Amino acid sequence: MTQKRSLLAVLLSVSMLGAACSAGPSGRPDVAVEQNSPGLPDKSTADTEPKSPELQVPVNDLAWTDCTQSTLDLYGLTSRTPGVVLECADFDAPVDPSGQMFGSFSVGALRAKLDRTPPDAAPLVFTSGSDRASIATLADLAAGNSSTMLEAHPLVAIDRRGIGRSTAIDCVKADTRETLANLGQFAASDGDAVDRAVAVGRQATIECTDLLQPQEIAFATSYAAGDLEQLRIAWGIDALGIVGTGNGASTALAYAAQYPDRVSRLILDSPTGMNVDQMTVAQQKTEGREAAFTAFLQRCQALQCSLGSDPKGAVSELLAQVASGALAPLSTHAVLDGIAYALASSSGDPSRRTLELADALSTARSGDPSALSRLSSRGAVAYGTDGQFVARCIDGQQWPSPQAVRDAGARWSEQYPIFGTDAALTALTCSSWPTAPAPPLPTSLSVPVLELSGTGDPVVGNGGFASVTGLVAATGTRSAAMTWQGAGHPVIGGSVCAQAAATAYATEASLPPDGSVCPA
Repeated sequence: MTQKRSLLAVLLSVSMLGAACSAGPSGRPDVAVEQNSPGLPDKSTADTEPKSPELQVPVNDLAWTDCTQSTLDLYGLTSRTPGVVLECADFDAPVDPSGQMFGSFSVGALRAKLDRTPPDAAPLVFTSGSDRASIATLADLAAGNSSTMLEAHPLVAIDRRGIGRSTAIDCVKADTRETLANLGQFAASDGDAVDRAVAVGRQATIECTDLLQPQEIAFATSYAAGDLEQLRIAWGIDALGIVGTGNGASTALAYAAQYPDRVSRLILDSPTGMNVDQMTVAQQKTEGREAAFTAFLQRCQALQCSLGSDPKGAVSELLAQVASGALAPLSTHAVLDGIAYALASSSGDPSRRTLELADALSTARSGDPSALSRLSSRGAVAYGTDGQFVARCIDGQQWPSPQAVRDAGARWSEQYPIFGTDAALTALTCSSWPTAPAPPLPTSLSVPVLELSGTGDPVVGNGGFASVTGLVAATGTRSAAMTWQGAGHPVIGGSVCAQAAATAYATEASLPPDGSVCPA
């Protein structure tokens, strides 16, 4: 057996050991729906639609163990919701359900509920795909103001293969990983920033494909959907209710495409745009980050935060220092990912989160980058693992050329002054990855679908939302789109109003009026 095969065999057979699943609270202000109540079905169609299948309680459950405190500690979270219970488990899934590739993965799972959730309440499966480990995303959500949903139904997060507590991918060498995390900012090179980003992306691609080929396709979205099917089989139930957030919505749609009669509920929360090139995906994400950052600046000024009367100017000055290397080893990419991580979180008190981010930025600007370094490290752990790199590269379609990024970079630096240049460069890191098939999408759906979007989404943005609602509409099923006028990700983590709609849908398969709006 070659070294490559030996390494791959270890990768595919060794389960993750002992790591605690973690979740984080999401404190949220009370909100109200601006139109009709999200908890009520649309009476014009509710009586004529065929009845949706009931959510089912697992016949054979996983071997859950309490991991509440260890999970909260791992992610630095304090639960805002009284009685949150987090439980960890894992199960095995074949590398390839068709049997063409051998071996198995350990799939990590986290169940979030309240101590008052009915014991016979049927669970919903939760996935955030490759955006962030699903367990971490659910932990953040559960530690916040999540009682509306968790009181009615447990949420069970499944980490995508290669990410989080599922068997992890370790394919990028340490020095390459460090350079990739900085987009080559500190790399010795005669080229410009575009050349450096291309070079480190190419090197990371070579290292991962050398280790994984030809099995790298096993980390695609379609195989992640297959892991959800293994959970359904393990549970011994007929169909799954699925909540897909961000890239996880693609996993949920792939499951619906591959197993069309095994879906009982489908919630698409802040989905990534479908059938679009990666520069468009990057632009939509950047628009969301800028919108979330603008909302942060407004809260910052209202709270008289430490960034002063011109918080945007203060942050721009800090980013100029970082770009010059004055705060090395902190890089622009690491700092911006750290900021985005803070903007996305729904844990804790919103005002406290705003002040803590402002303090980290202002103290770094004054010469003490320790708090910002810790925040950037959390962003790197959340968004920058080898498994996420592989998954994003495999799933992405139509990666841009270096010249396309140069052309866009000048425009984006003006249009999106905080995140634009970095976003354009980031789109290059997968440009050397071999072309892979696009994730499967359903052409028909047998259950109604709830679609949620936020106006200030720092993880995926909301520019691709229309492509998803259009795809769902083309299947002929009934659906309802709801927009949250707030900032954060996912919507159900930040909006009690959207949680109420999601809970009513999960319990009764009832949809809010299409086009409903939840205020910030």
